[in-house]
Amino acid sequence: MPIPLTLGVPHRPDPNALVHGLLLPICSASVELNAAPRGAEYGPPVVRASTLLATTDTADLGRIVVHLDIDPDELRASRTGGYEVVRFDVDAPAEHLADALSLRLPSPLVVFPVFDAIDVAETAEAVVFAHRTPGISVADTPRRIADVLAVVSHADVGLVARADTGDDVLAILAATVASLRGDDISAALAAPNVAALRALIPEAAEAVREVLLGIEIADAVAARARLVEVGLIASSTSTT
Repeated sequence: MPIPLTLGVPHRPDPNALVHGLLLPICSASVELNAAPRGAEYGPPVVRASTLLATTDTADLGRIVVHLDIDPDELRASRTGGYEVVRFDVDAPAEHLADALSLRLPSPLVVFPVFDAIDVAETAEAVVFAHRTPGISVADTPRRIADVLAVVSHADVGLVARADTGDDVLAILAATVASLRGDDISAALAAPNVAALRALIPEAAEAVREVLLGIEIADAVAARARLVEVGLIASSTSTT
């Protein structure tokens, strides 16, 4: 059943409610991790577990998302710097999906299935049934994104996306709104209604963010600039 999302008043109390903590900067090296952007629209940076192994045992990395590209037991056994893992994520080809879903970790796990030649909705349902959060790239096909959103919009585990550009961020935000409203998700991906995103009242924005937990993106600063350009972030909002 579609969830009504009121477009509502243009002057909502929290103009950044839709994008608070939305952008998760992908850091491919420890130096990038140290220089990750900070601000209200940025969530914890994403770093590969293998990169963590190269950090000093005195580094204080704060809150991070760990992308598992090595055995988690190897990471547990290492003497890396201090950090708090908010989430883990892992890429899972079809032949390794069951192994990924059976991982036992101290923080929530996002599973990015490789959807080639497998049933997308059935796979997303398997991830949700395992109490994991599905992940998907905005570069994937509109049909696959729609199938995943159709599953997660009625679950309580949320979705994490990967994007390349600020326009990708707008597209997946619009698609998430469309999934909750029962609208055409493919159309929303192709032509995001930015005015409708700006008009969401805080309660509606909160409903969207309960589904779309975050967006992993390498150039998070450029993505933020795009959100400022279209008015989803006030231009006077500071960031570091």
